[in-house]
Amino acid sequence: MPDVYLTIAAAGPDVVGPLVDILERRAADPQQRAMREDYLARVDFGRGARVVEVGCGSGAVARALAGRPEVGEVVGVDPSPVFLARARELAGDLPGLSFVEGDARALPFDAGFADVVVCHTLLCHVPEPAAALAEAWRILRPGGRLAVFDGDYATTTCATGPADPLQACAQACLETLVHDPWLARRLPVLLRGAGFADVRLRGHSYVEAPASDGYLLALIDRGADSLLATGRVGAAAAAAFKAEARRRCDDAEFFGHIAYISAIAQKPGDA
Repeated sequence: MPDVYLTIAAAGPDVVGPLVDILERRAADPQQRAMREDYLARVDFGRGARVVEVGCGSGAVARALAGRPEVGEVVGVDPSPVFLARARELAGDLPGLSFVEGDARALPFDAGFADVVVCHTLLCHVPEPAAALAEAWRILRPGGRLAVFDGDYATTTCATGPADPLQACAQACLETLVHDPWLARRLPVLLRGAGFADVRLRGHSYVEAPASDGYLLALIDRGADSLLATGRVGAAAAAAFKAEARRRCDDAEFFGHIAYISAIAQKPGDA
């Protein structure tokens, strides 16, 4: 099954609703929040920065950005009107935060519009990541900053041994949620190719061990559903995979890991 985000603009609430749950659960996870704070702390926003978050989804990262004291305005962009409607609901009356519909490869802003562009787990879903980075470059002012955070999703594992059935669930989930699981490993080349300078990379590690109701457990469930939907397993096996994941959680045996990469870069020129 292809990455659902490839056609997210046309997807209805039945598709987007479960994704909102996954994104919000991930954003609330303490380790995910710590990784987000770590890379954002390395961004030189400047006072009153205008920030664009590309691929904002349910708006969790945009809300976090709007709460930073050095940020004056945040605009979240997403191609899905369903995501945007939910993002506006969750944002409430948070000041300085707005959302607009748009594609990462054709952003609805003038050149030099933004002081900072943030791409949080976006590029792995974009078939032409170079085009998305070219647009980030275009809308940044000279001297503006780009912050990219993405999963090195080829590292995703829930296996505790060879032929672990939960790994099949993890892999099946990636097929439905990630277009390019290797994207993070090409970030330096892509960023330099787009013209960015002063590229600074950092690795991050996300671990669930043991888990109770964590982000990776949700991915196991989605992967089991995908295996069932594509006819690779029957209903009994899919239910057994979910039950095994929960047994491991209950018995403090669950293990899951994903590596992430962050990159902070600058558009050359005077601020």
